[in-house]
Amino acid sequence: MTFLWSLISSGVLLALGLVIVGCGSDAPIRPPLPPSETDLVLLASTALCEHKADFLTKHSSSMHTASDWGSGQELTIPMERSASHGQESYFFDEDGVLVGALFTFPRGLDLHPYSVLRHTLSQLKPSLEFYLNVAQLETRTNMESSALLETGDEKSTTQYLVTSLRDRPTLLQASFTIDPYVRLFSPYRREFLDRLRNPAGGKGGQNIESQGFEDKEPFSSLQQFARGQTAQLAYCGEKNYDIAADAYQKSIASGFTNTVWLAEAHHKLGVAWQVKGQREKAKAELLQSLVLRPNIPEVLNNLGTIEVQLGDTAAGVSLFEKAIVLRPNYARARYNLAEATETTNPKRALSEYETYLAIVEGIPEEADRIAHVKERVKVLKQ
Repeated sequence: MTFLWSLISSGVLLALGLVIVGCGSDAPIRPPLPPSETDLVLLASTALCEHKADFLTKHSSSMHTASDWGSGQELTIPMERSASHGQESYFFDEDGVLVGALFTFPRGLDLHPYSVLRHTLSQLKPSLEFYLNVAQLETRTNMESSALLETGDEKSTTQYLVTSLRDRPTLLQASFTIDPYVRLFSPYRREFLDRLRNPAGGKGGQNIESQGFEDKEPFSSLQQFARGQTAQLAYCGEKNYDIAADAYQKSIASGFTNTVWLAEAHHKLGVAWQVKGQREKAKAELLQSLVLRPNIPEVLNNLGTIEVQLGDTAAGVSLFEKAIVLRPNYARARYNLAEATETTNPKRALSEYETYLAIVEGIPEEADRIAHVKERVKVLKQ
């Protein structure tokens, strides 16, 4: 589970995730998660990853308004027509997939009747606390102490913006998103706070310029990078490397200025090209990533697998070795090095296989590869 304040201060690293060629690219495994139960009517009639066509069969055009959301679309159901009695906004990417939702309660929603959610919130540690001026909030004062709390499951994140958390919690906003988009759906984004401070038809609250974060990178680049992650890591259905390659190319073209983001976009594009069988294109992207950020073990390892596939085993071995020097417990690079040296240096291969087994012992996700390695160890010891 990622937490917002860490995401803001070092958001690039948390948002980028990790893909390792040759070992699968499923969504990252999360540590044990905090509770995420709620008894509010939120996302009750739809679900993340739902297609817009299915959403529209349940919500007539007269119920919502549509507006652009980068390359995608936002569909908004006003408070007077929503089941939650809040303003409901649903965000679809350019492929028509629901990637996030935001529920806004400008007057505040008293959580006293919702014992399940109140218990959930009581178990969470605020990731951010601040004072917020909300013009229509039905409390004694507009300036309220607010807290942002996060929970979720293996592939999605839920965030709650709550006032008077310790006394009588009142919900102002709740957002839901698949994890690649989490940066774009924090209630602490300035444009989302403005929906509270200046609700449609309402008197504007005090605008505190220091409140709410804004993207330093182009929104289109961040949105396309998240789209690529969603497709490449199978957050919504099967992996789709055609969409991933398209998205990463668009994220690069949109103009990342941060070297870390740009390097990782080239890296992930290289991964997509490799899976699509475009190895020379993949190699070019990974080399560009290393120009921007040298000595990244994952990129070196991935480039090594491509060199081996292109027939230059010596170059691949050199890259695997460099990745291991940088990260001695890098299990996948050890495995790749062992495979690459089985024929030419079986003693070295045996040593690397055994080191790999020691590193991954007890990791369920490595079970199939562990079984294969144990067979190879038996053969090499004969």
